[in-house]
Amino acid sequence: MRITPTKFAKTFVRTRNGSETAVRLGFSPAEAKELEADMLARKSVKKAIRKLDNEDIQNLCYVKTGLSRLAFGSINDAAALLFADEPTRAEVLSADLFNVSEIKKVKGGGVEMKFYDRQKALEKLVELDPELKEVSAAQEFLNAVYAGSQDIDDMDMDGGEDDEEYGAEKG
Repeated sequence: MRITPTKFAKTFVRTRNGSETAVRLGFSPAEAKELEADMLARKSVKKAIRKLDNEDIQNLCYVKTGLSRLAFGSINDAAALLFADEPTRAEVLSADLFNVSEIKKVKGGGVEMKFYDRQKALEKLVELDPELKEVSAAQEFLNAVYAGSQDIDDMDMDGGEDDEEYGAEKG
């Protein structure tokens, strides 16, 4: 199997682990260490990694993609594994468990799964996207204006003074 320096660098930038990069690119764990050493020693790979590191847009894209997966991703695979009597190794390895933050066996049998917080992922996406941030700021402003007008309406209904009565002499 042949791996280009650019392909290795792109995967490495996401994992920051040469062996994991090699495994993700299809090499066995036994071959991974050798490929890691070979690729990370190459000038072309080092140059490609530096270039990708300097491209904030590329890194930001990975972050947004990850946050989107957390916010909108399915938990169907995790639920299927949780409720399966005896999942096979192949089922576990092929399951999309990106949204799972923790898995642990519970005393007395059973498994507990915790998932990443979708709301926090959405909030971070809004922080990272200037267009969403503008929409969010505009919505906050409109909500504040609406809430202020509600307070004024409530004050009039709760016995606040009407214009006619204001300053009128009582006789």
